Amino acid sequence: MRTKKKKRRPTPKRKMEFRKRKKTPILEEIPQALPALSFAYQLTEKASSMGFDWPELNGVLKKLDEEMKEFREALSLQNRKGIREEIGDLFFVLVNIARFLRVDPEEALRKTIKKFMSRFHYIETSLRKEGKTFHQSSLAEMDRLWEKAKKR
Repeated sequence: MRTKKKKRRPTPKRKMEFRKRKKTPILEEIPQALPALSFAYQLTEKASSMGFDWPELNGVLKKLDEEMKEFREALSLQNRKGIREEIGDLFFVLVNIARFLRVDPEEALRKTIKKFMSRFHYIETSLRKEGKTFHQSSLAEMDRLWEKAKKR
């Protein structure tokens, strides 16, 4: 009776050798079906592991300033295609900042969404208690309630 050969786990060196033989681009190893924030995070993590990264956070923050300036320019020109592109660039650099600081961008955004929903619900409930709807209220009124929700 023959015994099964134990499968060896590929080492980083063996992975690199396999990649060289296959000539698969490095970033194509990341599953594209991931949510966009996770995909971007893993892309930047992989690029960083190959030495393509800023040496310090300040470089990434300068990139954020640069992208924000480009976004404002596209906005002032009312260039829809440029605006969309620059918003994507802003998301990407924010993901890079998150990665640099070891913050999961999906988790960070979900927590912010949850916080937004809670505050919005507070506004809705408060208006309902006053017998009002959103459409019957001013932005100043809703903003006052938003600030009250933040303090809770």
